[in-house]
Amino acid sequence: MNFNHKSSVRDYVLIVLGSFILGFAIKNIYDPVGLVTGGASGIAIILKNQIGIPLWITNTVLNIPLFLCSIKLKGWRFIKRTLIATAALSLSLYVLPEAPFLMDDLFLTSLFGGLISGVGAGLVFVCQATTGGTDMLAALIQRKLKHYSIVQIMQILDAAIVLAGASIFGITYALYALIAIFAVAKVSDGIIEGLKFSKAAFIISEKSEEIADAIMQNLDRGVTGIDARGMYSGSRKNLLFCVVSKKEIIQLKEIAVRHDSQAFVIVSDVREVLGEGFIEFRQ
Repeated sequence: MNFNHKSSVRDYVLIVLGSFILGFAIKNIYDPVGLVTGGASGIAIILKNQIGIPLWITNTVLNIPLFLCSIKLKGWRFIKRTLIATAALSLSLYVLPEAPFLMDDLFLTSLFGGLISGVGAGLVFVCQATTGGTDMLAALIQRKLKHYSIVQIMQILDAAIVLAGASIFGITYALYALIAIFAVAKVSDGIIEGLKFSKAAFIISEKSEEIADAIMQNLDRGVTGIDARGMYSGSRKNLLFCVVSKKEIIQLKEIAVRHDSQAFVIVSDVREVLGEGFIEFRQ
């Protein structure tokens, strides 16, 4: 099994896991108290409360025309991961047992609902998928309204759904839903950024050759040497540049100090690294 295939299998496992986590939050945290946080799930909660349609049916029916339009306009390659995520979410809403909790405290419901669904959404997003709904509808609308971004359109759609929920469950529930929405955004962003964060190190040393060789041998990371000149001393120096994972930065600093106790090491955060040894670039 090659690396690309292993990566794809891992992504699909994470997509399904994230969708089930999200489904648990919708079914056992949001729905029992009528907390509408937008998206297709918000519409599903409203329809279940008003006319008794099960959550999974609404989620499936709403997404079918969106998928058909998206396949026609953007192609199968764009849509396949989102199809898996949406199917997994509908399946989770169908098979997961109802076990509502936190029903007596709206604040805890919105906070922990946001944290749990944020984890689920983050796992789906980090694998370059969504669970359909307003995300996909916004992408389709944006093709006609190009002067608006997908995020702006999605915010309007979700706001309309939250307002619809407020008209049914009350403004208090809508305000608590905002707490959940905020928590979802923070947690999902944290997961996406946390899985992509790396560390960049700049090393200035008289023993740059030895340090570079040790990094390449012990960490199996590439090192770039940059010609530099100390402005105070006027002497030429070789500035080493290397990007490593968060776990490897400790070893890198130990290598630098072991070879040169006077080495000057600068470490900074890197939001995302595409390339060999890090994140594979996908068209």
